[in-house]
Amino acid sequence: MPLTATSSTLYQNWQALRQTQPMLRARDAAAALDVSEAELVASRLGLDAIRLQPDWRELLPALESLGRIMALTRNEHCVHERKGIYRETTIGGSGQVGLVVSPDIDLRLFLAGWASAFAINEQTPEGMQRSLQIFDHQGVAVHKVYLTENSDLDAWATLIERFATPLQNAALALRPRVPAPVVLADTEIDGVSLRQGWAELKDTHHFLALLKKHGAQRTQALRLAGREWAERLPLNELSVLFEGAAAAQMPIMVFVGNRHCIQIHTGLVNNLRWMHHWFNVLDPDFNLHLDTRGITELWRVRKPSSDGVITSLEAIDADGELVVQLFGARKPGIPERDDWRALAEAPAALEA
Repeated sequence: MPLTATSSTLYQNWQALRQTQPMLRARDAAAALDVSEAELVASRLGLDAIRLQPDWRELLPALESLGRIMALTRNEHCVHERKGIYRETTIGGSGQVGLVVSPDIDLRLFLAGWASAFAINEQTPEGMQRSLQIFDHQGVAVHKVYLTENSDLDAWATLIERFATPLQNAALALRPRVPAPVVLADTEIDGVSLRQGWAELKDTHHFLALLKKHGAQRTQALRLAGREWAERLPLNELSVLFEGAAAAQMPIMVFVGNRHCIQIHTGLVNNLRWMHHWFNVLDPDFNLHLDTRGITELWRVRKPSSDGVITSLEAIDADGELVVQLFGARKPGIPERDDWRALAEAPAALEA
């Protein structure tokens, strides 16, 4: 399909930018060019990108045929990369939510926000890079899947042939982002009722419903919950906890997400590396890239459940958004690990 004049101009502007900044990632290039990343990818149609039908109920289970891949989910400050096979995928009856619950690729999918998908075959200095890239209604990347040296290239070709849209149109029906709800003052929140509801939680998954019921933002609820349930910690304790888990060879759960996808690693972390302000996990199957400049608050959070108290560390940015969340490795029906609780409870909290 030939490029339209508009998409052709955008692509040319992008290539000119790459000449001056060859290491610039697509996300940052889009920001520099004042377009969404989805629009930047769409400008490649007819060159090295193919638009796919956004049929999530069929497309996502078909990813299992690719074999071993790398799944990537990120937010503004953190990138979570996990290698494995994309299997055990289920889409809810309404088509609004999905799960991938294999031991290696573990995802929570909020599909109402998913809008467009592209297959990309990009020639790079390291060779051909093949990826599936999914974007929301604002053109922001939701989730990406990269082929590895062990992926099935025949299955990749079959997947593209099956899901390619008949008309390779670069036009995207982007929507403005829904405004964030008005933040209530702490005095407008019924703190007594919030704390009572918190104390009566039976499942950590009900926490967001508790926030919604009381009209509270996450950090607001943490402030109002009281030190029994939530305590602020020094920011450096996040990397200290990673280091403690690595030293003890303790399996942990690392959650990173955005509005439409949450990706989880469950297992050990070993190769921890600082690169300037970036804190990284660089293991064979799991990579984490955390821009620590984006974290403004770190909280130790305790939530009651039918399995006992569940303890997490939650790193939050200046907008009150969750950047990364850590738990001890566990499955439903099993109490929290004693060694994880000891590690998470070790840091002294900041004064209120």
